[in-house]
Amino acid sequence: MRDAFVRALVEEARSNPELYLLSGDLGFHVLDPWRNELPERFINVGVAEQNLAGMAAGMAMAGKVAVIYSIGNFPTLRCIEQIRNDICYHEANVKVVAVGAGFAYGSLGSTHHATEDIAMMRALPGMIVLSPGDPYEAGEATRAAMRLPGPCYLRIGKSGEPMVHKNAPPFTVGKAITARPGSDLTLVATGGMLVAAMEAAEQLASHALSVRVLSMHTIKPLDEEALLAAASETGKVVTVEEHSLIGGLGSAVAEFLSEAAPGVLLRKLGVSDRFFSRAGSPDHLRAQCGLNTAGIVTEALKLM
Repeated sequence: MRDAFVRALVEEARSNPELYLLSGDLGFHVLDPWRNELPERFINVGVAEQNLAGMAAGMAMAGKVAVIYSIGNFPTLRCIEQIRNDICYHEANVKVVAVGAGFAYGSLGSTHHATEDIAMMRALPGMIVLSPGDPYEAGEATRAAMRLPGPCYLRIGKSGEPMVHKNAPPFTVGKAITARPGSDLTLVATGGMLVAAMEAAEQLASHALSVRVLSMHTIKPLDEEALLAAASETGKVVTVEEHSLIGGLGSAVAEFLSEAAPGVLLRKLGVSDRFFSRAGSPDHLRAQCGLNTAGIVTEALKLM
């Protein structure tokens, strides 16, 4: 996803001379395509994320489109006050980009686990929250974010994520992509969990279950129409996210369905309310939370 983001960002910058990229002292090799082609529009602010957000807000209010880029929690949790008061309060045209969503930097421990960011960013007034599920969605989300007015949060994986969409379906902010049709159960996945959800749907087919998979690449604004259709047509919904169960995708879906479709059966899969005492690979940490194919299949069968 990271490389898809950089490619799309460079393409957008070629047609928009007001687009600038600000980094928190990282990503030099990854950002080489931008730095080599557009060095005058690259600013390394250093390990000073609060300043990163403040500078971006000032540039935006001077007519620029400013993109903040850093890993995991650092462009979000570390400077949440500046994002709230400098960016969102002024409706500044700043795009906050966090690379390494969820457990992507799992080996570095809980300080580098990005598992509370969606909850914090979706609570900010005027903030759009994008969480693409594969490299195709990451590229399309980047293009869309750069063309939207005002604040936007883009949450992407690190690298190596497989392509889920083979035929490049239409991408629209606020409209989920139906990655797989189904009538018995709906899996609503966001970010890197889309791959596991698709694999789980395939395995559940061997249990004679027709499973719909929605890629909820936009968490705010939420695609209420797709959710309502899933609730009424399948009757059972499972949300899957590499994020805390508090305040993320599952919470957003539950908030909507509790009023719009109170009879639907809902399960939320995510990270429980805890820190991890051990470091480990992303796959290891996801498995600890049941955020893998086997875990999703197990919970889906319980719900059925």
